[in-house]
Amino acid sequence: MSLLMFRRMISTTRPVLEKQTLFVGNLAWATKESDLGSLFGQFGKVDSVRIITDRDSGRSKGFGFIEMEDVDAVIAIEKLNGHDLLGRDLKVNASEPRPDRPPREGGFNRGPREGGFNRAPREGGFNRGPRDGGYNRSGNSDRY
Repeated sequence: MSLLMFRRMISTTRPVLEKQTLFVGNLAWATKESDLGSLFGQFGKVDSVRIITDRDSGRSKGFGFIEMEDVDAVIAIEKLNGHDLLGRDLKVNASEPRPDRPPREGGFNRGPREGGFNRAPREGGFNRGPRDGGYNRSGNSDRY
């Protein structure tokens, strides 16, 4: 059965096609979104292409996501998993939803505590005890 016949058969039995997001890994740093779009476009209509980049350097992290229709996505996974692109074998599979993570703690909004480095409130100065003095004096005042 040809690819075109398969698409027609599926599209007539399903009136509404859902979108599928594909994970594409092991990308070369030189890969552009247009390269991926044209490669995956051979297997159906590509709705979106996104290559994930490092926010500081702007360089590709080596993976991205493609959004296609369900049927076309299955065919693209079969044909392109292991396909050589710019000297790298692509890893293509259906993406999984990102797991929910608990909210992060820490940072600048710590709540009722004052100061940084999770210290308990103290009298100021370089590790001074309850009495006056400075610079780690511990009773040997004759040395200074």
